[in-house]
This record gives sequence, C-alpha cells and structure tokens, in this order.
Amino acid sequence: MPSFESFYQEYPCSYNSPLSCDRPFQTAQQIKGAKFCLECGFPATLPQEAEIKGNQGTYQIASFVGVRGLGRLYSGIQLKDKQPVIIKEYLLPNRSFNESETLKRKETFKRVGGVSLADSRIQNFRLVETKEAIADQKGERCYLITKGIESSQTLAKYLIEKGAMTSVEVREVLNQGLQTLQFLHTQKLRFPSNQIQLGITHGNISLDSTLIKVENNQKFSIYFCDLAIWENLFIPPIITQPVPARPEQDLESLGLVAFSLWVGRITNFSSNQPLDPRDNQQWPDTDSHLKQFIYRLIGLDTPFENAEAARQALLQLPKEDHVNSVTRSPASPEIEKRLPMPLLLLVILALLLLGGGIWYWFLGRKTDTANQYIQWSRLVRNFSEVPNVPSGQFTYTGEKDSTWSYVLTQLVDNSRLGDLLTRPKADATATFNYESVLSSNLNNPIKSIEEVQTSKKDFAITSLVDNITDKLAKKPVAYDGLLVYVAFNKRDSNLANALGGQISLEQLRQIYTGNITNWQQISPKLPNLTVKPFAPTEPEAISKFQEIVLKNDPQNEALFKAKVTKLDTTKTQNQIRSETLEGRTTGIISFGIISKTSSQCTGYPLAIADGKKSAIQPLFQRRARRSINPSDDLCQHDDYYVDVTTFQSYPLGYPIFVVYPKDSSRLPGGSTFAQMLTTRQGQCLLSKVGLVALQPMPDDINSYACKSVP
Repeated sequence: MPSFESFYQEYPCSYNSPLSCDRPFQTAQQIKGAKFCLECGFPATLPQEAEIKGNQGTYQIASFVGVRGLGRLYSGIQLKDKQPVIIKEYLLPNRSFNESETLKRKETFKRVGGVSLADSRIQNFRLVETKEAIADQKGERCYLITKGIESSQTLAKYLIEKGAMTSVEVREVLNQGLQTLQFLHTQKLRFPSNQIQLGITHGNISLDSTLIKVENNQKFSIYFCDLAIWENLFIPPIITQPVPARPEQDLESLGLVAFSLWVGRITNFSSNQPLDPRDNQQWPDTDSHLKQFIYRLIGLDTPFENAEAARQALLQLPKEDHVNSVTRSPASPEIEKRLPMPLLLLVILALLLLGGGIWYWFLGRKTDTANQYIQWSRLVRNFSEVPNVPSGQFTYTGEKDSTWSYVLTQLVDNSRLGDLLTRPKADATATFNYESVLSSNLNNPIKSIEEVQTSKKDFAITSLVDNITDKLAKKPVAYDGLLVYVAFNKRDSNLANALGGQISLEQLRQIYTGNITNWQQISPKLPNLTVKPFAPTEPEAISKFQEIVLKNDPQNEALFKAKVTKLDTTKTQNQIRSETLEGRTTGIISFGIISKTSSQCTGYPLAIADGKKSAIQPLFQRRARRSINPSDDLCQHDDYYVDVTTFQSYPLGYPIFVVYPKDSSRLPGGSTFAQMLTTRQGQCLLSKVGLVALQPMPDDINSYACKSVP
C-alpha cells in the first residue's frame, strides 16, 4: 500500500499527513460543531456524543481512539441496547474524490463492508465481526460498525509494548492466522448486499490490521480486520490502486508478520531500513524448524499450496531445537550431505573463530556509541519507579502561549500529554494540574515565577529563569529551541539552496533590525529580493530570540518591534505556501519553536553559525545519519529527527526548567514532577511532542528504547 503521506496532497497539512495529523482533532475539541480542520480544511474528527444512524440502529460516539489503516477509530455504543462498538470512520474528502467517485465508492462500501457465513451460522473464525456498513448520504464519510473486542490491541502496538514474541508464541499466531485464512479462502461468505461468494482474499494482512486479545492466563487470540475489499475503496484515485491480492499473498503477508513478531522489530537498527528476511543475521537462532517454515510461507523456499497445507505442515513441525538452530541455516542439510563429519566440525570451528573476530572488531568500533548512552542507562525507567511521591493536588503554571502550554495539548499514543501528566503515577494519589498565566511583559518579574514565589502555585515550567531568586531551585527537564526557516521547494532554485542551507546570528541580527532589507546584501549570489522578516506570536519564543540574537539590546529590540511582522507560525507557513503556489519567489524568513517548525516542509530550517564557528544543523537525515541539506525531501517527516548530541551545541537551543521553592516545609511537588520528566518514560514523551531530550537516547524517539517504556 502507498505511504499515507502521499495521500490527500490537495490539503496543505503542515505535517503532510492529514489523516494522522492531530490538528483536525484539536479543531473539533476547540470549536463546537467544527466539521473541518482550521488549518487545511481536511474533515475534522467527530465530536463526543455525535450520533450515526444505520439500518441496524443508532450509534453514539464516546471518544476518539486514533488512526488505523485508512480510517479513524472511535469507541461508542449502540443506543438501543447500550452495547459497546468500535466505529471506523473512512473519509472521501471532496478535494481528493469527485462527486461521481464518492457516490460510486459509497455504494460499493455498503455492498461489501463486512462478511459473514452464508448459512448464517455463528462461528468464531477470528475475523472482527461487522455489524453494518454505513455511508453518510450528504457528507464525505463512511462508517464501519464492529463489535468491540475487549482488551484488544494491534500487533504493532503489542510489539511496541511487549517486545519480541517467543518462537512458541509465533507458532500460535501462525496457527490461528492460517486457520482463519483457511476459513476465508474456502467458505461460502455473504456480503451485506446478500451476495454470496466462495472464498475471499484478505489482501491487507499486517501488524496494524491484526488485533490481539490477551487473556488473564496469558493465552491470546488474534483477530483479522480491515479487509482490502473495503479498505482500498478509500485510497484516493490519483494514487496507484493496489492490484487485487491472491490467496498466496495472504500467506506471504502472514509470514512477514510472524517474522517481525519473532525478531521484535520491523526495522534494522543500523540502517533504519525495513528488515529483510533474506538477511540471515536478522533471524533469531532458537528454532530452525520455525525459520524454515516461515521461509516457505514468504516464498523464499518452496511455497505452500494453500493455507490448509501450510497449517498442517505447521502442526507437524518438531519442537524448537536450540542446539541445531545455532549451526543450521535453511541450506545446512545440503552441507551435511557433502561434507564428512570431521571436516564439517572444522568448518564450524573456523566459522566460529571468524565470527568471534568480527564480533570483537565491531565491539571495539561501537565502544564510543555505547558510551554516549551511559547517562540514558542510569535514568529511572518509568513513572511507576519514581520513589516517595507525595500525596496531594499540585497546581503548577507556565506562560500563556509558551512552549509548555503548547506541548501539553499534543497527542502522544492517542492521548494528550497534559492528560498523561495529570496523574503520571497510577498507584499514587498525586495529581498535577496546569494553569497558565499571562505576563504583562517578559521583563522581570515573570508572572509564572512570581506565582511560585508568592505560593499561589506549587511550581512553574519555563525557559525564562535568568532572574529567579535564591529561594527557588531550577531543574532542567528538556531542551527547547528556535528554528529559523525560509521558503523551501526542493525541486526549484530557492533561498534555502542559495544560502547554502545556513545563516549566521549576525545576519539574523541585521535582518531583524532592518539593516538588511534585500537578500543580495548578504551575497550577490542571492536573488534580488526583498527580505520579509516574520516572527511568531509566542512571547517566550520572542524573548529567547531577543536574548540570543539581539543580545537584549534595547535599541535592537525597539527596531525589531517596529519592523517585524508577528504572525502565528501556521499562518506564516500558509503565507509562504500561498506565495509559492502562486509562482512567486518569496523572501519570507521566520523562526519558531521546534515543536511547531520541525515537522513541516513549507520552510527549510537553516543551520545557524555563531561568529567564526561552523554552522550547526540539529536536524538529521535518519537513513544517512547526517545533518539535512536543501536537497533532502523534508516532506517525508519520518526520515529526519533532532540529533540530541548536536543540539547541545546549537546556538538557538536552551533548556526548559521546572522551577520550585527550596522551602522544605512545602510538599516537594515540583522536584517530584521534575523527577518524573527526567525518567526514560518522561524523556521519551517530551521527545515525541517536539522537545529535545537532555541526553542521547538509543537510535531515536521511534526506537525500541522508547517503545519499550510503558
């Protein structure tokens, strides 16, 4: 299936992925009755208590759950009997589908959305049971109503939380999966239109379309959902449409799922590329028989004729044999036939010695890499392990429109960060409630700091700590920073290319005080174009810019206020996009906090040079493990990240602190909260909402290091 980021390009989403972007959800939360995202116009999420009428009853939305496959998920109930349901909302947005396409797909969806046994028998063949498929007559949405599987999650999320499965567990996944495929491929099935068909191909088996329900005794059941016959109806027509799958492709997909579950990840740690099952080094060495079976399932060895034949072969496999699996690969029986036993033993010994030498060489090479994670390894693992958490309700504060106020609204694993941090330790009675305040100006005194000093608030989170008194303590919990960006279009000549992807603090100072008004004043090689400096609206970001770039010089600050346009970061990006789409070369330059500017591709974030020092670019290309340059496609957001080690030298970076009283007579709410945020779990959460961790973490925020933290 094509990447979701290639979908809905007609909608100018800052994250280039309207379906998984959190702004349609934020719009629905902030504006009652909103139907479209305020930023790009993509359909907003459904509000709580919204009702959907179908032929089998009326269903009410309880809460937004997240995105799976090509649709958005909601928990809900059927009003008639109050039974829980899961509602999957599919979208046919009008900029991506014309009227006739929308009508045709709606009609098809109502005909094929869900399957059941043709003879009406009730049999659990582990396919998520569909109640009905509903197409909104007037709107651009369709709904698949399914029975909720209590305590279930996708295999993708299971892998993140639990890590690799044992070979015994993988065998059970295969056993259940093949049994379901045998059923799907051979039984007479009925569609909602009452059409009966002998057998159907799933066509969309993956870690995301397979659910797992774990029982109290640790036994589990897996369930298939999201069949291609209805899921693919919602791929926009401009995207290459998938070819209908064949039954043997279901076997291959199931084999790849089993491979990922057994290995415990889907990407190669060293290259960050998808794991290749043809790479023998990626396989576990605990069960050679299972390995050979999966080889056949995914077509790397003689494929099985059908699901039934594969399942019978699975049930006849010998149990795992660790000793044999260490020395054998799928080709090792042939070696045994050709080599006498003494010679075979010599070959094995040579291979072991060679492997030991290679291992020693790599171990030496990786010593420095391991050392950089020493700080990470010493962190408390998660919130539940933080000791001596005091009981009580703590109220803390920060500046209105500050970075902290913003990141608390961001979604992490389908929950707002603010909600996750209100009661971070489930078995403790401590709650932390955030109330922002607005300073009349950000010169001393800072309102949030004043609130702590006067005991109106228990602690504050801010980057503005230059003038706190000696009665307050401050503890850094993350880094924040400013990114400076100019218009970016990787296909054309533009400012990012002409500037060589960088700019100096002195040039910024000259631009933002009005001394540089044309780009050619920096270099004759730049276009003859008026410089249009913009600034964001967040007072904290402006204060840090004035401190670092303008050196808190009153004259510089006065010129900055007089000559620079302040505009919300999203509106600035839309302005750049608008001028670019009109075919104009825009001279806009702006800056913004990392959490709002790093995951967009309208503006290119420039490397920053301080004096004669080399320019520093903290954003790194994930695959090449190098800093980005203007030739990179920044619209592929998963391909780049903030490198923590590099960011520690970035001129526009600065810490965010928890500020709390040193008074020992007060409950230590602030210091405890700071402890929470500096656990591995806390650092991962902050990284995922756009802040920068205090220390390097293995790989990046999508690595096993973060995914394995509850």
